[in-house]
Amino acid sequence: MIYTVTFNPSIDYIVRMDSEINIGKTNRSVSEDFFVGGKGNNVSMVLKELGEESVSMGFTAGFTGRAIIEGLHKKGIQTDYVELPQGDSRVNIKLKCTGEETEINANGPDISRESMEELFSKIDKITANDYLVLAGSIPKSLPDTVYEDILDRISKRGVLSVVDASGKLLKNVLKYRPFLIKPNKQELEELFDVKIVTDGGIDECAAKLKSMGARNVIVSLGAQGARLYTDNNDIFVYPALEGKVKNTVGAGDSMVAGFLAGYLKYGDYDKAMRLANASAAATAFSEDLAKKDMIFELFN
Repeated sequence: MIYTVTFNPSIDYIVRMDSEINIGKTNRSVSEDFFVGGKGNNVSMVLKELGEESVSMGFTAGFTGRAIIEGLHKKGIQTDYVELPQGDSRVNIKLKCTGEETEINANGPDISRESMEELFSKIDKITANDYLVLAGSIPKSLPDTVYEDILDRISKRGVLSVVDASGKLLKNVLKYRPFLIKPNKQELEELFDVKIVTDGGIDECAAKLKSMGARNVIVSLGAQGARLYTDNNDIFVYPALEGKVKNTVGAGDSMVAGFLAGYLKYGDYDKAMRLANASAAATAFSEDLAKKDMIFELFN
Protein backbone atom coordinates (compact mmCIF):
# COMPACT_ATOMS: atom_id res chain seq x y z
CA MET A 1 0.00 0.00 0.00
CA ILE A 2 1.03 3.60 -0.58
CA TYR A 3 0.48 6.11 2.22
CA THR A 4 0.70 9.87 1.65
CA VAL A 5 1.07 12.44 4.41
CA THR A 6 -0.26 15.99 4.08
CA PHE A 7 0.40 17.95 7.25
CA ASN A 8 -1.52 21.03 6.12
CA PRO A 9 -4.17 20.07 3.54
CA SER A 10 -6.35 22.73 1.99
CA ILE A 11 -9.33 23.65 -0.05
CA ASP A 12 -7.93 25.44 -3.08
CA TYR A 13 -10.28 28.18 -4.26
CA ILE A 14 -9.58 29.02 -7.91
CA VAL A 15 -10.85 32.44 -9.00
CA ARG A 16 -10.61 33.46 -12.68
CA MET A 17 -10.86 37.03 -13.93
CA ASP A 18 -10.70 38.50 -17.41
CA SER A 19 -9.02 41.72 -16.28
CA GLU A 20 -6.39 42.88 -13.81
CA ILE A 21 -7.41 43.08 -10.18
CA ASN A 22 -8.18 46.58 -8.88
CA ILE A 23 -6.92 46.90 -5.33
CA GLY A 24 -9.39 48.71 -3.07
CA LYS A 25 -12.32 48.23 -5.44
CA THR A 26 -14.97 45.59 -6.10
CA ASN A 27 -13.80 42.98 -8.62
CA ARG A 28 -15.88 40.39 -10.47
CA SER A 29 -14.80 36.88 -11.35
CA VAL A 30 -15.77 35.04 -14.53
CA SER A 31 -15.60 31.56 -12.96
CA GLU A 32 -14.61 29.74 -9.78
CA ASP A 33 -13.70 26.20 -8.72
CA PHE A 34 -12.94 24.41 -5.47
CA PHE A 35 -10.40 21.57 -5.28
CA VAL A 36 -8.92 19.49 -2.48
CA GLY A 37 -5.30 20.60 -2.14
CA GLY A 38 -2.04 19.62 -0.47
CA LYS A 39 0.93 17.88 -2.05
CA GLY A 40 0.31 14.47 -0.49
CA ASN A 41 -3.34 14.63 -1.49
CA ASN A 42 -2.31 15.50 -5.05
CA VAL A 43 -0.14 12.38 -5.13
CA SER A 44 -3.05 10.25 -3.89
CA MET A 45 -5.47 11.69 -6.45
CA VAL A 46 -3.15 11.08 -9.40
CA LEU A 47 -2.34 7.58 -8.11
CA LYS A 48 -6.09 6.88 -8.17
CA GLU A 49 -6.25 7.98 -11.82
CA LEU A 50 -3.43 5.52 -12.53
CA GLY A 51 -5.20 2.63 -10.82
CA GLU A 52 -3.14 2.57 -7.62
CA GLU A 53 -4.78 2.66 -4.21
CA SER A 54 -3.38 4.83 -1.43
CA VAL A 55 -4.27 6.07 2.03
CA SER A 56 -4.16 9.82 2.61
CA MET A 57 -3.03 10.83 6.11
CA GLY A 58 -2.39 14.04 7.99
CA PHE A 59 -4.41 16.60 9.94
CA THR A 60 -7.79 18.23 9.36
CA ALA A 61 -9.84 20.68 11.40
CA GLY A 62 -13.29 22.23 11.37
CA PHE A 63 -15.82 22.44 8.55
CA THR A 64 -13.13 22.86 5.88
CA GLY A 65 -11.43 19.74 7.19
CA ARG A 66 -14.67 17.81 6.82
CA ALA A 67 -14.96 19.13 3.25
CA ILE A 68 -11.44 17.85 2.50
CA ILE A 69 -12.29 14.36 3.75
CA GLU A 70 -15.56 14.36 1.82
CA GLY A 71 -13.77 15.47 -1.35
CA LEU A 72 -11.20 12.70 -1.06
CA HIS A 73 -13.87 10.07 -0.41
CA LYS A 74 -15.80 11.21 -3.48
CA LYS A 75 -12.68 10.44 -5.50
CA GLY A 76 -12.49 6.97 -3.96
CA ILE A 77 -9.43 7.70 -1.82
CA GLN A 78 -9.06 6.11 1.60
CA THR A 79 -8.25 8.48 4.47
CA ASP A 80 -6.81 8.11 7.96
CA TYR A 81 -6.57 11.69 9.26
CA VAL A 82 -6.18 13.08 12.74
CA GLU A 83 -8.97 15.56 13.42
CA LEU A 84 -7.67 18.55 15.37
CA PRO A 85 -9.85 19.81 18.24
CA GLN A 86 -9.59 23.49 17.27
CA GLY A 87 -9.33 25.67 14.19
CA ASP A 88 -10.17 25.04 10.56
CA SER A 89 -8.18 23.55 7.72
CA ARG A 90 -6.94 26.28 5.43
CA VAL A 91 -8.42 27.73 2.25
CA ASN A 92 -5.83 28.80 -0.33
CA ILE A 93 -6.80 31.34 -2.98
CA LYS A 94 -5.45 30.97 -6.52
CA LEU A 95 -6.27 34.11 -8.49
CA LYS A 96 -5.88 33.73 -12.25
CA CYS A 97 -6.11 36.88 -14.32
CA THR A 98 -4.47 38.29 -17.48
CA GLY A 99 -2.44 35.15 -17.99
CA GLU A 100 -0.82 35.20 -14.54
CA GLU A 101 -1.58 33.38 -11.31
CA THR A 102 -1.35 34.92 -7.84
CA GLU A 103 -1.56 32.68 -4.78
CA ILE A 104 -2.60 33.51 -1.23
CA ASN A 105 -1.80 30.53 0.97
CA ALA A 106 -3.20 30.44 4.50
CA ASN A 107 -1.36 29.21 7.60
CA GLY A 108 -3.75 26.50 8.74
CA PRO A 109 -4.46 25.31 12.31
CA ASP A 110 -1.90 24.65 15.02
CA ILE A 111 -0.91 21.02 15.64
CA SER A 112 -0.30 19.98 19.24
CA ARG A 113 2.21 17.41 20.45
CA GLU A 114 -0.69 15.14 21.40
CA SER A 115 -2.11 15.29 17.88
CA MET A 116 1.32 14.59 16.40
CA GLU A 117 1.64 11.53 18.62
CA GLU A 118 -1.72 10.35 17.30
CA LEU A 119 -0.40 10.60 13.74
CA PHE A 120 2.78 8.75 14.78
CA SER A 121 0.63 5.90 16.08
CA LYS A 122 -1.06 5.63 12.68
CA ILE A 123 2.27 5.68 10.87
CA ASP A 124 3.56 2.95 13.19
CA LYS A 125 1.02 0.56 11.61
CA ILE A 126 2.65 0.84 8.15
CA THR A 127 4.50 -2.36 7.34
CA ALA A 128 7.42 -3.64 5.25
CA ASN A 129 7.35 -2.95 1.49
CA ASP A 130 4.68 -0.27 1.88
CA TYR A 131 5.49 3.20 0.56
CA LEU A 132 5.25 6.39 2.62
CA VAL A 133 5.21 9.73 0.76
CA LEU A 134 6.19 12.89 2.64
CA ALA A 135 5.64 15.97 0.49
CA GLY A 136 5.88 19.71 0.99
CA SER A 137 6.64 22.09 3.80
CA ILE A 138 5.56 21.65 7.41
CA PRO A 139 3.33 23.93 9.52
CA LYS A 140 5.10 26.35 11.82
CA SER A 141 3.57 24.64 14.87
CA LEU A 142 5.57 21.45 14.18
CA PRO A 143 9.30 20.99 14.88
CA ASP A 144 11.55 21.15 11.83
CA THR A 145 12.75 17.61 12.65
CA VAL A 146 9.35 16.02 11.98
CA TYR A 147 10.39 14.40 8.69
CA GLU A 148 13.44 12.92 10.41
CA ASP A 149 11.31 11.74 13.32
CA ILE A 150 8.96 9.91 10.94
CA LEU A 151 11.70 8.29 8.87
CA ASP A 152 13.51 7.22 12.02
CA ARG A 153 10.34 5.44 13.18
CA ILE A 154 9.92 3.53 9.91
CA SER A 155 13.60 2.98 9.02
CA LYS A 156 13.87 -0.39 10.72
CA ARG A 157 10.59 -1.78 9.35
CA GLY A 158 11.37 -1.99 5.63
CA VAL A 159 9.02 0.84 4.65
CA LEU A 160 10.06 2.59 1.42
CA SER A 161 10.04 6.37 1.85
CA VAL A 162 9.52 9.05 -0.78
CA VAL A 163 10.45 12.62 0.16
CA ASP A 164 9.53 15.66 -1.93
CA ALA A 165 10.90 18.57 0.09
CA SER A 166 13.62 21.20 -0.05
CA GLY A 167 16.47 22.59 2.03
CA LYS A 168 17.18 21.08 5.43
CA LEU A 169 13.94 19.10 5.37
CA LEU A 170 15.39 17.08 2.50
CA LYS A 171 19.06 17.14 3.45
CA ASN A 172 18.46 15.85 6.99
CA VAL A 173 16.51 12.75 5.91
CA LEU A 174 19.06 11.45 3.39
CA LYS A 175 20.78 9.40 6.10
CA TYR A 176 17.62 7.24 6.18
CA ARG A 177 18.16 6.24 2.53
CA PRO A 178 14.82 7.33 1.03
CA PHE A 179 13.70 5.28 -1.96
CA LEU A 180 13.00 8.42 -3.99
CA ILE A 181 13.55 12.18 -3.78
CA LYS A 182 12.54 14.82 -6.34
CA PRO A 183 14.38 18.15 -6.16
CA ASN A 184 14.24 20.71 -8.97
CA LYS A 185 17.17 22.72 -10.30
CA GLN A 186 16.57 25.70 -8.02
CA GLU A 187 16.38 23.44 -4.98
CA LEU A 188 19.69 21.81 -5.95
CA GLU A 189 21.31 25.23 -6.23
CA GLU A 190 20.02 26.26 -2.81
CA LEU A 191 20.94 22.94 -1.22
CA PHE A 192 24.56 23.02 -2.36
CA ASP A 193 25.01 26.81 -2.69
CA VAL A 194 26.02 26.61 -6.35
CA LYS A 195 24.90 28.05 -9.68
CA ILE A 196 24.11 25.26 -12.14
CA VAL A 197 24.71 26.19 -15.77
CA THR A 198 25.31 22.79 -17.41
CA ASP A 199 23.86 19.28 -17.34
CA GLY A 200 27.13 18.22 -15.76
CA GLY A 201 26.35 20.47 -12.80
CA ILE A 202 23.03 18.71 -12.34
CA ASP A 203 24.78 15.33 -12.55
CA GLU A 204 27.28 16.37 -9.86
CA CYS A 205 24.55 17.50 -7.45
CA ALA A 206 22.54 14.34 -8.01
CA ALA A 207 25.65 12.24 -7.37
CA LYS A 208 26.16 14.08 -4.07
CA LEU A 209 22.58 13.37 -3.03
CA LYS A 210 23.06 9.69 -3.77
CA SER A 211 26.34 9.62 -1.84
CA MET A 212 24.44 11.16 1.09
CA GLY A 213 21.89 8.33 1.03
CA ALA A 214 19.22 8.88 -1.63
CA ARG A 215 18.53 5.72 -3.63
CA ASN A 216 16.78 7.25 -6.65
CA VAL A 217 16.81 10.93 -7.59
CA ILE A 218 14.47 12.68 -10.01
CA VAL A 219 15.53 16.19 -10.96
CA SER A 220 12.56 18.01 -12.48
CA LEU A 221 13.54 20.75 -14.91
CA GLY A 222 10.22 22.17 -16.09
CA ALA A 223 10.38 23.10 -19.77
CA GLN A 224 13.76 21.32 -19.99
CA GLY A 225 12.27 17.96 -19.01
CA ALA A 226 13.61 15.74 -16.24
CA ARG A 227 16.54 13.50 -15.34
CA LEU A 228 16.51 10.27 -13.33
CA TYR A 229 19.47 8.89 -11.38
CA THR A 230 18.80 5.33 -10.21
CA ASP A 231 20.19 3.10 -7.51
CA ASN A 232 21.56 0.98 -10.37
CA ASN A 233 23.78 3.97 -11.29
CA ASP A 234 21.86 4.56 -14.52
CA ILE A 235 21.09 8.06 -15.77
CA PHE A 236 17.98 8.64 -17.89
CA VAL A 237 17.22 11.93 -19.64
CA TYR A 238 13.68 12.87 -20.67
CA PRO A 239 12.64 15.88 -22.76
CA ALA A 240 9.59 17.91 -21.81
CA LEU A 241 6.50 16.76 -23.69
CA GLU A 242 4.90 19.22 -26.09
CA GLY A 243 1.61 20.89 -25.25
CA LYS A 244 -0.03 24.09 -24.04
CA VAL A 245 0.73 24.74 -20.39
CA LYS A 246 -2.42 25.75 -18.49
CA ASN A 247 -1.46 24.96 -14.93
CA THR A 248 1.71 24.16 -13.00
CA VAL A 249 0.15 23.46 -9.57
CA GLY A 250 0.51 19.78 -8.77
CA ALA A 251 2.76 18.90 -11.72
CA GLY A 252 5.60 17.82 -9.42
CA ASP A 253 3.23 15.80 -7.25
CA SER A 254 1.89 14.14 -10.42
CA MET A 255 5.46 13.20 -11.33
CA VAL A 256 5.92 11.45 -7.99
CA ALA A 257 2.61 9.61 -8.40
CA GLY A 258 3.44 8.59 -11.95
CA PHE A 259 6.82 7.22 -10.93
CA LEU A 260 5.40 5.14 -8.09
CA ALA A 261 2.53 3.82 -10.21
CA GLY A 262 4.90 3.03 -13.08
CA TYR A 263 7.41 1.27 -10.85
CA LEU A 264 4.71 -0.85 -9.23
CA LYS A 265 3.17 -1.69 -12.61
CA TYR A 266 6.30 -2.32 -14.69
CA GLY A 267 9.12 -2.89 -12.17
CA ASP A 268 11.33 -0.84 -14.49
CA TYR A 269 12.85 2.55 -13.73
CA ASP A 270 12.77 3.81 -17.33
CA LYS A 271 9.07 3.01 -17.82
CA ALA A 272 8.31 4.40 -14.36
CA MET A 273 9.96 7.68 -15.27
CA ARG A 274 8.21 7.82 -18.64
CA LEU A 275 4.89 7.52 -16.80
CA ALA A 276 6.08 10.15 -14.31
CA ASN A 277 6.93 12.54 -17.15
CA ALA A 278 3.57 11.93 -18.83
CA SER A 279 1.68 12.46 -15.55
CA ALA A 280 3.43 15.77 -14.86
CA ALA A 281 2.78 16.96 -18.40
CA ALA A 282 -0.89 15.93 -18.27
CA THR A 283 -1.37 18.07 -15.16
CA ALA A 284 0.47 20.98 -16.77
CA PHE A 285 -1.80 20.74 -19.84
CA SER A 286 -5.00 20.63 -17.73
CA GLU A 287 -6.94 23.03 -15.51
CA ASP A 288 -6.76 20.53 -12.63
CA LEU A 289 -4.74 17.43 -11.83
CA ALA A 290 -4.01 14.93 -14.60
CA LYS A 291 -6.66 12.48 -15.76
CA LYS A 292 -5.99 8.91 -16.83
CA ASP A 293 -6.81 9.29 -20.53
CA MET A 294 -4.43 12.18 -21.13
CA ILE A 295 -1.67 10.58 -19.06
CA PHE A 296 -1.65 7.39 -21.12
CA GLU A 297 -2.06 9.26 -24.40
CA LEU A 298 1.16 11.12 -23.58
CA PHE A 299 2.83 7.99 -22.19
CA ASN A 300 2.18 6.04 -25.38
